[in-house]
Amino acid sequence: ELDKEGEHERSLTLLAELRRHQPPYVSAFFMAAQQLVRLSRIDEARAVLRDGIEEARRQRNDHAAGEMSELLTQLGNLGE
Repeated sequence: ELDKEGEHERSLTLLAELRRHQPPYVSAFFMAAQQLVRLSRIDEARAVLRDGIEEARRQRNDHAAGEMSELLTQLGNLGE
């Protein structure tokens, strides 16, 4: 909701908090990366995706790891 209302930094801050929970909320990595892509913050999105893939694998969430891997691949060389 915050993203849709243009409150991007607040949204990203809340998603970062969810990623720091124990255990981290895996979907927050994907949502944050998607938002960062929309904001053309590609390098940040890549970093979040890499961390998210690692955490998803740690939690044995192959579906989430696959989704994030796919987005990471789609980003290719954007922003470099």
